[in-house]
Amino acid sequence: MSQAGTQSNPLRVAIIGAGPAGFYAVERLFKQKDLTVEVDMYDRLPTPYGLVRNGVAPDHQKIKSVTKVFDRLAAQPQFRFFGYVELGKDITVADLRRHYHQIVYTTGAQTDRSLNIPGIDLKGSHAATEFVAWYNGHPDYRHYQFDLSQEHAVVIGVGNVAVDVCRILCRTPEELARTDIAGYALEALSQSRVKVVYMLGRRGPAQAAYTAPEVKELGELADADVIVLPEEAELDELSQASLADGADRGTMRQVELIQEFSRRPPAGKSRQLILRFLVSPVELIGDENGQVICLRLVKNELYATEAGSLRARPTEQYEEIPAGLVFRSIGYQGVPLPDVPFNDNWGVILNEGGRVIHPETRQPVVGEYAAGWIKRGPTGVIGTNKPDAAETVELMLKDLASGRILSPECPDATAAEQMVRKRQPHYFSYEDWLKLDEIEVARGTEQGRPRVKLTTVEEMLAAVGKK
Repeated sequence: MSQAGTQSNPLRVAIIGAGPAGFYAVERLFKQKDLTVEVDMYDRLPTPYGLVRNGVAPDHQKIKSVTKVFDRLAAQPQFRFFGYVELGKDITVADLRRHYHQIVYTTGAQTDRSLNIPGIDLKGSHAATEFVAWYNGHPDYRHYQFDLSQEHAVVIGVGNVAVDVCRILCRTPEELARTDIAGYALEALSQSRVKVVYMLGRRGPAQAAYTAPEVKELGELADADVIVLPEEAELDELSQASLADGADRGTMRQVELIQEFSRRPPAGKSRQLILRFLVSPVELIGDENGQVICLRLVKNELYATEAGSLRARPTEQYEEIPAGLVFRSIGYQGVPLPDVPFNDNWGVILNEGGRVIHPETRQPVVGEYAAGWIKRGPTGVIGTNKPDAAETVELMLKDLASGRILSPECPDATAAEQMVRKRQPHYFSYEDWLKLDEIEVARGTEQGRPRVKLTTVEEMLAAVGKK
């Protein structure tokens, strides 16, 4: 048989995970002019796009337009989508090794990092990832419940996800009704009694992980005043020195916005969004029914490490703030995949530059790769996955050139499809997704919204005639 990657013997690649990293890997592979490649993309959900559909805030429609690029890639004849096919349940790594020359894991970071403080498991305390998936209509989370009858909510963390959660809690029903937020979430949030939302950062305004556009948007909410304590908006000497040493324009803008908020008098809007800095929760305090009622905070100060980074350490100053609803947003974390080496401490697949590494030999596992958050951890924005995926694909091409690829028993594309049909007869093709997309957009048009999502797998299957 001729070398893999030729017209008579196409390079067969399986990509596990239909989010941005997976599609960017496809894009890079398809740009190789002297390579004949066929890509099959698998996802455990019927729908593609990963966090673009299930994580990007519904009021950020512009960010979601990246899916047009993914649709163009999916329209190529050498691409197939097998949605609603789960690794470890419907297919195994051994199955993939029988049908493909190379396998790329791009499953992202699906859960949250835990916060190990007393009371974190009280009623009313949640992972922000759960709330985000709930309001975005993720099938696994649509039945979750959040007590929006509480008047005080606290979001722990100052990354972009924390900002998203704060913004969604503070939006008016009219603002939310112009988005593609899940219908049940729109109804619940329209009845929300939340009046005060705190966002807590353990370091100062110059070290916050959110981006300037995200912060600016908080100051433009229709019915929520943004409040920052003047003393917490002022930079300490260490932060001033770090900015003077050459901070990027984005960080400078973030600090300017926070200081501008601290000088802005409240306009008497019905909700308050209070941004706090240099504070850390040390305990969630509950009532006799196990419901969280307040947070105990410690005031922090910054110090410089030997490497020059600024970290927070607690002082002897404490305070309590009311809270009936708490969301921890201190980072996403990857979930292990069956039969794939995993680094539990880092929450990523064990890899070097994208090559999966055997935990005992520390040598690359032939034919297996990772890209995106499951490779490097939950850092960067959607676009950050593009160079990350490109790095992985370059290693795949090098390994192809040197012959370090799998020798599948059944490399024919038809054989892989037959396997999927046998294991999961209700799988979603990309054509099925496009039908579903058309249905959701049509439903949205009727209501003056971008789309109205179907949020259960059963609804999705029925909509395209699978059941």
